[in-house]
Amino acid sequence: MAISIEAYRDNRGQVHDTVCEAVIADIAAALGRVGDEGGLTSGVAKLILDKRAAIEAAFADYDRLKTQQRETDGHAPEHNIHHFPAKGG
Repeated sequence: MAISIEAYRDNRGQVHDTVCEAVIADIAAALGRVGDEGGLTSGVAKLILDKRAAIEAAFADYDRLKTQQRETDGHAPEHNIHHFPAKGG
């Protein structure tokens, strides 16, 4: 008897058993070849998925800082300028 199963297709059309595997495949495809013969790509993609919260937080900080930079048009407000003495002097 035939039964229905749930599977997940990545952006390249490959079918995976889990959503995690499909997303890792999509990330790996976006990264391209990492390491000799592309052997590290899947591992790096899995790390990206595993560390998603930290990566998204970093991108949120980046977006916020870039927005602030555009608002000041490259000129930081006086209270954000810090001068540090040169080493050895």
